[in-house]
Amino acid sequence: MDAEKRKVIVREIDHWRRSKLLPEHYCDFLMNLYVDETTPKPASLMGVSASSVANSNWKIWLGIMVVIGALALSALNFNSFGLPMQIGISALFVIICYAFAYRQFSKAPVISYLLCGVSSIALLLLGLYLMNMYDVSSSYNYVGYLAFCSVVWLFNGLVGRMGIFQLTGWIGLIGTYGWLLLHKLDSPGWFSLEISWIPVSIVLIWIAWLAHHTNKQAAGVLLLVGGIVWFAPEALTFLVDVDMTSRVIQLSFTCKLVSAGVALFLLRKKWVEWVM
Repeated sequence: MDAEKRKVIVREIDHWRRSKLLPEHYCDFLMNLYVDETTPKPASLMGVSASSVANSNWKIWLGIMVVIGALALSALNFNSFGLPMQIGISALFVIICYAFAYRQFSKAPVISYLLCGVSSIALLLLGLYLMNMYDVSSSYNYVGYLAFCSVVWLFNGLVGRMGIFQLTGWIGLIGTYGWLLLHKLDSPGWFSLEISWIPVSIVLIWIAWLAHHTNKQAAGVLLLVGGIVWFAPEALTFLVDVDMTSRVIQLSFTCKLVSAGVALFLLRKKWVEWVM
């Protein structure tokens, strides 16, 4: 088949995709059959083809302008709204971003990750902004809200199978646990820190082993988080003053590093199956 006929067929397949005449996976299959190195693919930007933009209906442009205008006016007048309306607008914005992210995940993963990132950051910043505005910005409220955001990030990372958001959620929850631990323990020593963190690391790695049969990505993230928690007591000494000498910290870190390296080497055939 000559190049000109291939171009015609490719344009027709692209028209079928935009018009929803055929399912998405059928169009991908046909496109792979007729597109080769000499046949140019339809120009697109982040999953949106140039032809779909050029042939778009005026109603779509009007809808986009209305949405942008509504968002801009809501942002400009945000402080003049009451608290319930501010919470409602913030929640609606976050929910819409997450909904569009899930809808675009199979078609345009880059847009999906970007929308999830925007909604996750907005969830955190808008909540902190409202807490400061209404003078409920105590340290416990901050940490509690961070834990809530971390659960949302973790949930969305698991549902959307996006490892970076799973990791962010786990790190937020670990940070919350560390903050609560340091506020409950007065001048924590080496033994109290180790006994508070090592069981958490073991439990996370055990959950990773349980999860690797059904979700290798989640298992890999849990294994990484378990490794981070393994060294958490030594990391905390750089952030707060604890009842530990530098020699004890260095010796503890060295022993943990050696033991982790030996365990990873001896069990390499096992944990590689978890994440690959």
